[in-house]
Amino acid sequence: MKTWLLILICSLGLAGCSSEYLIATTDGQLIATDEKPELDDDTGMLEFEDHEGRSQQIPQSHVKQIIER
Repeated sequence: MKTWLLILICSLGLAGCSSEYLIATTDGQLIATDEKPELDDDTGMLEFEDHEGRSQQIPQSHVKQIIER
């Protein structure tokens, strides 16, 4: 019984560590990502993975705000 309780507590603790980010664009779109978007200094593009695991890029000039949820 104690083992299951410990496993449950650890699982909930790890699940609470992940953050979701919302990227608000200048044209009003909200893009949800599971990881923090990263800026590629060479290209000026913001790189991120969408919820389906696809790698995406958008120009930094099209990003209005990045919100951590």
